[in-house]
Amino acid sequence: MLPAAPAPGGGGGPAGAGARRGAGAPPGGGPRRRGGGGPPAPPRSTTPVGSCGPALKRVIGCKHKASVAGTNSQQSWIIRAYAYPANTATPFKDKLSVAPMMAWTDRHCRYFHRLITKNTLLYTEMVNAGAVIYGGTARHLDFNAEEHPVALQLGGNEPDKLAQATKFAEEWGYDEVNLNCGCPSPRVQKGAFGAALMAEPNLVADCVKAMLDVVKDANKTPITVKHRIGLDKSEDTPQSYAFVRDFMGAVADAGCQTFIVHARNAWLEGLSPKENRDIPPLRYEVVHRLKQDFPHLNIVINGGFTTNEQIAEQLQQLDGVMLGREAYHNPWLMATWDEQFYGANAPNEITRESIEEQMVQYMEREKAAHGTPWPAIARHMLGLRHGLRGARHWRQVWSNQNLRDLPPSEVMKLAHALSFESDVLAPAASLA
Repeated sequence: MLPAAPAPGGGGGPAGAGARRGAGAPPGGGPRRRGGGGPPAPPRSTTPVGSCGPALKRVIGCKHKASVAGTNSQQSWIIRAYAYPANTATPFKDKLSVAPMMAWTDRHCRYFHRLITKNTLLYTEMVNAGAVIYGGTARHLDFNAEEHPVALQLGGNEPDKLAQATKFAEEWGYDEVNLNCGCPSPRVQKGAFGAALMAEPNLVADCVKAMLDVVKDANKTPITVKHRIGLDKSEDTPQSYAFVRDFMGAVADAGCQTFIVHARNAWLEGLSPKENRDIPPLRYEVVHRLKQDFPHLNIVINGGFTTNEQIAEQLQQLDGVMLGREAYHNPWLMATWDEQFYGANAPNEITRESIEEQMVQYMEREKAAHGTPWPAIARHMLGLRHGLRGARHWRQVWSNQNLRDLPPSEVMKLAHALSFESDVLAPAASLA
């Protein structure tokens, strides 16, 4: 039987708007995804929602109380330590990933990040399943061929709509489809999805089953779930760990093999979305314990990581690490990931300057093909020179709307000239 819950511890807009069809557009749309997107999915369960799967019952014996409508989950899982065998399936490939971030991780941002790291899994912004179906499928799903491996994050709580959106995503060639069960924003709560779904594990299990039912190959297009470790101020209650454990158990029994866990509670009242990313305490030990109790699952941790040393430490205990704000504001952190964490040989000794030049070429192509103004793209690369002397002046040029009518190649020249001048004149202590 599982040990008792731990004592209180210390511790935008739609994605792809205006985009062109990308790598995996419906059949015939270009290079396909990489192979082996995760461990093989288990046989589809025919178990009614609210009970454990037959395989789990055989191993552990199950006492399960179905959730009651209108209340929080009242599941009770009785699991002996290591009830599941260790994961001996296809090795988990997505050691590192960049989190889905509204108004940030659009296709231009993902193109930029892909120039820095070839192997890291990139996520779209969250897209409502209904918007994919009724709001212009291509507008929401198109992406650049160069973005692979790329995952689509869906929001929603209706199994049939999520299934239909998932089918479109597979046809478009996404390497993964992720269900958002972690966003605490009031708008998302009003739609009864995001973090609010953690209180409805049986509904999430239904959603996952429906999504798995429509994909042709769950190894190539795995269905994953991103969630928090709890809801509201429950960190100091004995039920805190049991809540997230029961949630993961129910959803795993539906066939989900990969969970991305933001190591904070989501406070559904009293905090803004921004405050929800900082104020609830980080509790990495909860995620570590989940891996101990579910060794057969792929568990990726998210929340507060800023250095490669921290990433390496987490990979000693978990299957993957996801970074969000740090990857966006300090993207050069990712420059060593392919070699350090994936064992890849650095192809050409990439430099910040070469990345900037490639982004200028991309801006010119996007302007010619879609009329996209370069500031809509350049905003994502403002952290490229983070930590370097002259970076502030370089950012000022690239974010200057008064220069929007200039070709991006001319803007780059101005940015370099001003940053070089500030580099020469500024004292060493004035690093941006």
